[in-house]
Amino acid sequence: MKKLLVLLFASTLFTLSACANIGTPPQAQMREVINRDGDIFTVPTQIDTIVTLGPSKAEILVALGFGERIVATDRFAYDIVGLGEGVAREFGIMDPDAEYIVNLMPDIIFVSGPAAGVEEPLAPVIAAGITVISMPTSTTVAGIIEDIRFVAAVMGDYDAGEVLISTMQAEIDEIAQIAETISEVRTVYFEVAPLFSLGSGTFLNELIELAGARNIFTEQQGWIPVDAEVVIYANPDVIITSTNFLDDPIAEILERPGFDAITAVQSGNVFPIDTATSNRPTHNITRALRYIAIAVYPEYFQ
Repeated sequence: MKKLLVLLFASTLFTLSACANIGTPPQAQMREVINRDGDIFTVPTQIDTIVTLGPSKAEILVALGFGERIVATDRFAYDIVGLGEGVAREFGIMDPDAEYIVNLMPDIIFVSGPAAGVEEPLAPVIAAGITVISMPTSTTVAGIIEDIRFVAAVMGDYDAGEVLISTMQAEIDEIAQIAETISEVRTVYFEVAPLFSLGSGTFLNELIELAGARNIFTEQQGWIPVDAEVVIYANPDVIITSTNFLDDPIAEILERPGFDAITAVQSGNVFPIDTATSNRPTHNITRALRYIAIAVYPEYFQ
């Protein structure tokens, strides 16, 4: 997924819009579900086969217990365990093989990330009457929770969604309650790619704050390119990187000109974080939250 990271994060710069129910099977028994905005969608009553374009929805479906029903997904879901046996993972995010999908005749397709709202490549799928639900990338923790609730509703298992959300919320609350007892606010530079970071309006910024820390770019908005001199001047206490396309992203940071003056570098507080866990808008952001908390405040978290 070498260069996917920036592409996936760039997608969140677009305005978050309502989920779009693009196509529906003309003869299947249908039922209605409602999303967080109150929009009504028609979906098949029985969903036995699923295609996902965007690994976050595949990850959520697995956690809800529907992984075995996924018959095909994009190639960036390569690391997700629990998908259907023999699942095809060959699709590009932006250029899915519509003919192949039509031949599969899935009951439903979940589209998310950069592909959300891009209807032209899926025109033959829509014309075949296959239900396509497009879900733009969620940029907040609350949005992720509502995504889980909506996917569970589409699949007709509200209880599974609430159980997953409850577990997720309990993990968030545990970290947040400890963070509230910490008086020292340490600063964090979170790098998703070399000199590419994030500000407010992103769930990663929320995670940093939930851990009791402060993002050095919190005054900025969304996903942003940054200047090395600005990072040096901000002098973060901790640096965390989710870069995964370099052989040694930590060494690359440590060797940057001028970075040896940064407190995080001098104290050895430069850490890698799992890309999928921290970048995908799913329930697994709680793992990223705990890792951030431990990296910033090891004396409070284990």
